[in-house]
Amino acid sequence: MSNRQELPLLNDWFQQHGITEVECLVADMTGILKGKIMPAGKYLNGGRPRLPDSIFIQTVTGGYPDDEETQFWNPVERDMELVPDPNAVYLVPWTEDATAQIIHDCHYLTGEEVELSPRHVLKRVLALYEARGWKPVVAPEVEFFLVKTNTDSDYPLEPPIGRNGRQESSRQSFSIDAVNEFDPLFEEMYDYCEAMGLDLDTLIHEEGAGQMEVNFQHGDPLTLADQVILFKRTLRETALRHGMYATFMAKPMAGEPGSSMHIHQSLMDVERGHNLFAGDDGQPSRLFHHFIGGLQRYLPDAMPLLAPNVNSYRRLLRTESSGSAPINVEWGMDNRTVGLRVPVSTPEATRVENRLAGADANPYLVMASSLACGYLGMLSQLEPRPPMVGSAWSHGNKLPDDIGPALELLRECKPLADILGERFTNSYLAVKSAEHREYFQVISSWEREHLLLRV
Repeated sequence: MSNRQELPLLNDWFQQHGITEVECLVADMTGILKGKIMPAGKYLNGGRPRLPDSIFIQTVTGGYPDDEETQFWNPVERDMELVPDPNAVYLVPWTEDATAQIIHDCHYLTGEEVELSPRHVLKRVLALYEARGWKPVVAPEVEFFLVKTNTDSDYPLEPPIGRNGRQESSRQSFSIDAVNEFDPLFEEMYDYCEAMGLDLDTLIHEEGAGQMEVNFQHGDPLTLADQVILFKRTLRETALRHGMYATFMAKPMAGEPGSSMHIHQSLMDVERGHNLFAGDDGQPSRLFHHFIGGLQRYLPDAMPLLAPNVNSYRRLLRTESSGSAPINVEWGMDNRTVGLRVPVSTPEATRVENRLAGADANPYLVMASSLACGYLGMLSQLEPRPPMVGSAWSHGNKLPDDIGPALELLRECKPLADILGERFTNSYLAVKSAEHREYFQVISSWEREHLLLRV
């Protein structure tokens, strides 16, 4: 297989674009892209590149879980072959030399897929749908902040300076002029995304100072998870070129709303080509209700995949600055206070918007876990609670309020582990537990301010 006979068109694509260098990419648990950079000729003719499978148990700080938590782990760090996906080949539009970036799947040398790969986890869930003749359709919405460059992490982040020479100081939801303050950055971002073929739809200004949202066209979950990963990389690079940072932290600034990753989800019948979430009478179908029932039952257990970091739960804390972040898994029609919103639409576009995930989450795992919860609901014919009329916030917080309790819920949820993979779930729990412990080794400024001389 080392001569790449399975990709006869890749060589033609390289020649068409004059590719001289290749970035071989794999997304880890956090969503960080890792891999190797190779000359194009060596990539095409030298066999598949390899990485150790330990990249999937590395924490966001570069550490690893303790030995007692990795009893399921193979300590020899087996080699993985990186297998290119021919549908995930993109240009790197900002490099001087023509460079390709290719998202890869991971296989052990014995041939089996590496079950720890987040991309594999999403493919595993999609295979369950495919076996029933179902095809999920998703549309991600990703929020982010532009901020001034910050080289000292002890100092809070600040909004960037726009073309008028001033920082934003007030809420400017949907303001066109506020977006236009950063026109040079966004024009270059769109140029890059167009060169890469990313399916961007709209750009809006969100509630926070310097906070924006990009919407993607609806389509295949795997393709769109790839594109969200690459969009994050592209935006961060573009912002740096304009003297700013772009951050997808869930709650980067106190007093400002958090950033989410909303996922619109519908379900197509592969054979008949119609939306299974709408009945023959145009009303929401039984499958639609069972899907929501599954989301309500299992999403609280899946929160570590939707809110994966300590910072994630600051976004979900109900305060004056929390914006429209949900605090429970109620559902409702055209209601932005619920965790599961059903937009007004034609029967063909009937869908549910999962509003729980933060922008800091891994898009492969957000889509995999949300679709897994809905699948369990359809399989068990779970009935949802009645739709919420009025504000869901008055019903209180029904979600875990920190990563620690969230991890315990996931640890006890066998149905999700069975779908996502037991080895993956154990690995993910170990990685996130290690990050949680490391966070608690840092003494915050709040503790020094209020406890140093008072307790």
